[in-house]
Amino acid sequence: MDSILGWITANQQIIYIVILMIFVGIEVIGRVPSVLHTPLMSGANAIHGVVIIGAIIVMGKAEHDNYLALILGFLAVILGTLNVVGGFVVTDRMLEMFKKKK
Repeated sequence: MDSILGWITANQQIIYIVILMIFVGIEVIGRVPSVLHTPLMSGANAIHGVVIIGAIIVMGKAEHDNYLALILGFLAVILGTLNVVGGFVVTDRMLEMFKKKK
């Protein structure tokens, strides 16, 4: 428990930035018209590959006995991969809607 509180205290500024980014993201996405929401979100999901690269870097630099970093990195890779694949699937499905039917 002390290590978790120590980590939170050491990374307090980063935690504040992440919380601020969450509120800004909710505000920006909430103001996008519904017509543009799906293309923007599918593109954003495809860009989610940055999370995968960051998670791989974290897992690569983590110590062998740091199971928390390894588990969080593994979950980030899995969830980021699902998000990227979902973004491509949604984008492909949208592009199918614009093709002429034969």
